[in-house]
Amino acid sequence: MSHPLPWLHPEEEFPPVHTTWGENDPIPGLLAAGSALDARHLRAAYQQGIFPWFSEGQPVLWWSPDPRMVLQTSQFRLHRSLRKTLQRFTAQAHCEIRMDSAFTTVMQHCARTPRAGQSGTWIVDDIVKAYTELHEQGAAHSVETWVDGKLVGGLYCVALGHAVFGESMFAHASDASKIALAALVAFCRAHGVPQIDCQQATSHLAFMGAREIPRAQFLRTVAEQRLHPDMQWNFSPLYWNQLL
Repeated sequence: MSHPLPWLHPEEEFPPVHTTWGENDPIPGLLAAGSALDARHLRAAYQQGIFPWFSEGQPVLWWSPDPRMVLQTSQFRLHRSLRKTLQRFTAQAHCEIRMDSAFTTVMQHCARTPRAGQSGTWIVDDIVKAYTELHEQGAAHSVETWVDGKLVGGLYCVALGHAVFGESMFAHASDASKIALAALVAFCRAHGVPQIDCQQATSHLAFMGAREIPRAQFLRTVAEQRLHPDMQWNFSPLYWNQLL
């Protein structure tokens, strides 16, 4: 019989991740529920491989699935079509990658962009507010695809030292989110970052090279990488040499 789901009060620490609900429990991967969501809770959660994911009207739900979907930066699959897209993108002066120039806008686009098979979004107002606060503290970042001075795609992520946790992407132009992901991979390779957390398994991420690994292995790498100094989140075109 599964144990009751803990209710996390604002002043309480997260339960140990080994107490996360497993395959024989009602919702595998779910660790706790609560009401508090701010930069302090986010930072504490990500340090332990925990992340929030819930819908409007639900309490704050905290997750730590096992296995964990991870993109090893060395295993990123640069498929032929994307390689050609990147070569065209990097050759044109009106196309550029920016970082952290429109963080909250990227989050809002991620929330509002329709997705196949989804009728709503988990990027509710409380999520936007909490991650924006974390961004202002230097621990959440956006990778943005700009064409002709317009933001056409991007993603946002959390970074603690060299531990990088991908969150969500959007595209308002063909391949714009894939370009942003490729830029993040190039940036991470240039800084010696070995993995990007993808949280949930999807066929799209698997197509790009992500795979599931044991949570214990994922957490060991997080513990090692978050001890590194914070990276300077500025994108240099030289980083494309990591891929092209």
